[in-house]
Amino acid sequence: MIFRLAQALALVAVLLGGMPAAQSSEVIEVTSVRLEPTVEGDAWQLSADFAVPLPARLEDSVQRGLALYFVAEFQLVKPRWYWWDERTVSASRTYRLSYHPLTSQYRLVIGSYQIQFPTLDEAVRSISLIRGWRVMEVEDLKPNANYEAQLRLRLDTSQLPKPFQITALTNRDWNLQTEWKRFPFIAETSKTAP
Repeated sequence: MIFRLAQALALVAVLLGGMPAAQSSEVIEVTSVRLEPTVEGDAWQLSADFAVPLPARLEDSVQRGLALYFVAEFQLVKPRWYWWDERTVSASRTYRLSYHPLTSQYRLVIGSYQIQFPTLDEAVRSISLIRGWRVMEVEDLKPNANYEAQLRLRLDTSQLPKPFQITALTNRDWNLQTEWKRFPFIAETSKTAP
């Protein structure tokens, strides 16, 4: 009787997330972020570097024909002491990574732009380097105002087939993402995140 009660409690704890899950050392990290004005001076562009380790399970899934979707998200908020922070700018960019066995090439699609790579490492490296992404216009900002910029990169499991979405709920390999990287920003000067 006590043994069955202990089994039932253990099952409930696992289902509710009360027991610690296996830790994964494979986590996306933001290594550097920079916001700088465009050459024309009418907008701000973002450059960022990420460390994107792809777990073996995801590598295998890509090689078997499953497309992975990564989303880079940028937000600019104006902190307010009297109310919730004001979200001034919000931008996102989606990367679709797939493998084509007929050509033995990995394809990365960013909007309407496609690039082919001979190896998976090169394709993932391309996802991890963002350069010249135009995220906001100068007129979106108030002069001399203090803002907080936020950036993250994540695997978008909502675009996976339904069986993989269910697997993603319980498996850490499918929950690749960074925490929001936050850094101060003032429109008159370009800022680099530490």
